[in-house]
Amino acid sequence: MSLSAFALAVLLLLLTPGPTNTLLAVSGAARGLRASLPLIGAELAGYLTTIVPLVFLAAPLLADQPTASLVIKLASTLWVLLLAARLWIRPPSATEPGAVNAATVYGTTVLNPKALIIGLALIPPASFTAPETLVVPLPYLALFALMVVLVATCWLSAGAAILRRVATTNPLLFGRVAASFLVVFAISLAGRAIGWI
Repeated sequence: MSLSAFALAVLLLLLTPGPTNTLLAVSGAARGLRASLPLIGAELAGYLTTIVPLVFLAAPLLADQPTASLVIKLASTLWVLLLAARLWIRPPSATEPGAVNAATVYGTTVLNPKALIIGLALIPPASFTAPETLVVPLPYLALFALMVVLVATCWLSAGAAILRRVATTNPLLFGRVAASFLVVFAISLAGRAIGWI
């Protein structure tokens, strides 16, 4: 896959709503753009925690392990459901961001199925079998990191610009709507994991 095709695929994938993007928008709405900027580093660290080992070690090993894929998807589902429960019970506000912090964004991103798609399907796996076939996907990883920063900034900005008024005037409603989006995403993820969808 060329770098330009990779950039387009990653851009479309990262822009898709999901648990990490929901948390970024919630933080942007609850705390504003400037206070939420450190979450970009947590998201990037989460993605790289999953993607780098996949690209350099696990891609060939996981190809024939459908059970491992199922376990990872179900773990992701449980994590997203836990986040939804936390947002439902304790919605974020400008004074207390609640469930949205760097550790939560990091953990959510580590378990985000997008990381699996990027690490197993979009970035070419590293190959060190022979000098003439040496493949080191560093340009892909650098471009991916740039795309994460750009897209995360967009989600934070959208939360700060569009959702902040709702989060300020009715934090309970805001938290419950965000939690509902996470539950729908978790159900979809579980359905795909066990073959319902």
